[in-house]
Amino acid sequence: MERSADGGPLTSMSQAALVGMCPDLVRFAAVARLEHLSGAADELGVPQSTVSRSVARLEAAVGTPLFGREGRGLRLTRQGRTFLARVQRGLEEIATGCEELRQATDLPGTVALGFLPALGTAPVPLLVRWFRARHPHVRFQFVQDHAEALRERLRAGEVDLCLTSPLTDAHGITNLPVAREPLRLVVPAGHRLADRRQVRLAEAAADDFVMATSGYGLRRLVNDLCAAAGFTPRVAFEGAEIATIRGFVEAGLGVAVLPPSPVAMSGLVDLPLREPDAYRTVGITRITARTPTPIVSDFVDLVMSRAQDCFGERARS
Repeated sequence: MERSADGGPLTSMSQAALVGMCPDLVRFAAVARLEHLSGAADELGVPQSTVSRSVARLEAAVGTPLFGREGRGLRLTRQGRTFLARVQRGLEEIATGCEELRQATDLPGTVALGFLPALGTAPVPLLVRWFRARHPHVRFQFVQDHAEALRERLRAGEVDLCLTSPLTDAHGITNLPVAREPLRLVVPAGHRLADRRQVRLAEAAADDFVMATSGYGLRRLVNDLCAAAGFTPRVAFEGAEIATIRGFVEAGLGVAVLPPSPVAMSGLVDLPLREPDAYRTVGITRITARTPTPIVSDFVDLVMSRAQDCFGERARS
């Protein structure tokens, strides 16, 4: 049976990975354990001359003999024993890393997904349900946060992907536009504009606004829309959650510009805006240089193919 550097069992996959990455160290460890060149060669399945050359290269690289000859066998020198302890720990760490990578890339695997809180009501649960119908054993790890915080978590490796908005041209991040969400003027049921079929944003310039918290992408989008309409919104209240913002509007504390709600609220009216730029693009962001695992790639494919089923309108290329 193949064994690790310290004599423990070693999987064939670990053995192959270690020999591929650091063959001289693997051969040295085998010779040190068996104290015999031909025995190590037989165990590793290579010619004795290959093992001998590996030991010679290693001794030349470290600058000192690692073995002394005793009859037909070999015995580690004092320096060789010290070096072997380090090599064993190093090979064990590399083998563990290879196994972790294997588990991370095998199907089924794990998808670590970050998303905006507003997408947790309908789109994300739907996408997860559809994906688990294909891969019932896949695991999901979820993180909800605002767009800037999600980008930081993405860079830190805490998540594989983010479903977020707005999409920004940040260095090292790839954006995949998924859908266009129209933005609506949300007013309480008794508002003066509530009976209109469509409005211009400027018609709400005199109203108090309930806005997303400063720093959120939606806040910047709404500020830009209001500026283009010729006014600065008078902010009465702020909220981090769209559900909270809708609750404040229903209570008559102001109006808001929000994406459509998947669940109708009897005390609110969502009015389409005439402005052609009244939408936000939702997309997937990922680290450009980081190769996604097969299961993560499959999830991206599903999101792109089912975007219209979640959001109603696919992003325009």
